[in-house]
Amino acid sequence: MEQPEPYAYENRAGVEPISWEAFHGLCKGLALAVADYAPEIILAVGRGGYYPGTLLAHLLRADIHPVQLSRRVNDVVTHKRPKWLLKPPNTIKGRRVLVVDEICDTGATLQKVAKRADKLGAKAVRTAMLYSHTHGAHIPDYIGLITDSLILNPWDREIVAGDGFVAHPEYLGALEQQGVELSSMLLIDAPTTRPAKVPPDEGR
Repeated sequence: MEQPEPYAYENRAGVEPISWEAFHGLCKGLALAVADYAPEIILAVGRGGYYPGTLLAHLLRADIHPVQLSRRVNDVVTHKRPKWLLKPPNTIKGRRVLVVDEICDTGATLQKVAKRADKLGAKAVRTAMLYSHTHGAHIPDYIGLITDSLILNPWDREIVAGDGFVAHPEYLGALEQQGVELSSMLLIDAPTTRPAKVPPDEGR
């Protein structure tokens, strides 16, 4: 059985909180950089790559298809190498493809998706990352931000706990490895809006 290596959060240098506005700005920069390539299909690698992939698809008016490879099972790192959960469609044949993911570390996931797209007959394949560590910066074609800091994304910093929200325990553990206590920083400063409609027995 494979024995996965845990993410080496202790190797991060500093903390980089990313706001929704900063995320949008990074995607706008990537969109301008990618515009001349004119991708026809974006392969967004889930889960983290769905956020930049979807926004880039709107900004570039491109089609989008989700793909998924993961080392995780139920949000726990289980596999040493990423496993296919959702492969690219055959419809990418003869079309310009942009593979989009959240962060480049070893580049294994990115390269696996690009190789699969090429095998399916894509006209051209390029890759874009929202972030990359310095040691992986040579792998993607486009990178929004190169940093070795611990990146705190706006979309996964908090989770539901009972009737409210708490900081994501993985982030808390990563911060602890750096000797940093910033649990309050993880919570998003946005009021919880009551849904306009829910089943009568499921209202919060």
